[in-house]
Amino acid sequence: MWDLIWSVCCSSIIFVVFKLFKTYKADTFHAIIINYFTALGVGLLVYQQPVPLGELSQKTWLPGAILLGGFFILIFNLMAATSQRLGVSVASVATKMSLAIPVIAGLILYDEHLNPLQFLGIGLALLAVYFTAYKEKRPGLNTEPRTMLLPLLVFLGSGIIDTSIKYLQETRVPETEYPLFSAIVFGFAGFTGIAALLIKRPETLIRFKAVNVLGGIVLGIPNFFSIFFLLRALKFDGLNSASIFTLNNVAIVMLTTLIGIVLFKESLSPRNWIGILLAIISILLISFL
Repeated sequence: MWDLIWSVCCSSIIFVVFKLFKTYKADTFHAIIINYFTALGVGLLVYQQPVPLGELSQKTWLPGAILLGGFFILIFNLMAATSQRLGVSVASVATKMSLAIPVIAGLILYDEHLNPLQFLGIGLALLAVYFTAYKEKRPGLNTEPRTMLLPLLVFLGSGIIDTSIKYLQETRVPETEYPLFSAIVFGFAGFTGIAALLIKRPETLIRFKAVNVLGGIVLGIPNFFSIFFLLRALKFDGLNSASIFTLNNVAIVMLTTLIGIVLFKESLSPRNWIGILLAIISILLISFL
């Protein structure tokens, strides 16, 4: 259970760092690329073993790691576009509601079972995510049909990432190779980001500022451990993956909301407080009943 708690904490730190990017005027995409290579370095340090390239190419999980790395960059861009055109709350809801996909996959692919109270807890968790992230509609939102596809793509992409992580953890990645697997995923995400810059904005590759590098390093460390601890949490015998993903997502939403109140003086509506209450109830139902 501690692995899940650490994963939630690391994911919540990512939220704080993203907030600070705006304060210190860091280029988010540049910092994201640095973050991925930082996570690669941290993973290799945690692994503490030599990694011959010939041996790495024989890992059965390598193709999955490559695809995940590409997906990380793609979904990040979709989340950014959703935030800019429809609002941050819409992007947050689309991302976290995607927990429904790995939950359903766990029930179908791995023959996992949930008792009635756990089913109720997952349903309340979905409501909690919606209410906690809910913000009043603001004028000027782009509601063209093409734009409205963005949250759907974020929902599907985020769910596919979580489901893929579970599948690879279950069928391909030995527990001793979690650090290496996580490092390689982030490494390929970094290379994909550089390739995207070369295609779209090649001139910006030589404009990396110190604040971008520092922000990327600070982001990369918790980013690596958020995945590393999630992989370890999925091995926990007391809960199945459906419960783990639900607890992970709803706890992140609840904790980051509370961090927003304490550190950034964000205000909450009555609906947001209802969401936090539902989140607490869902955690109790899934974890302790």
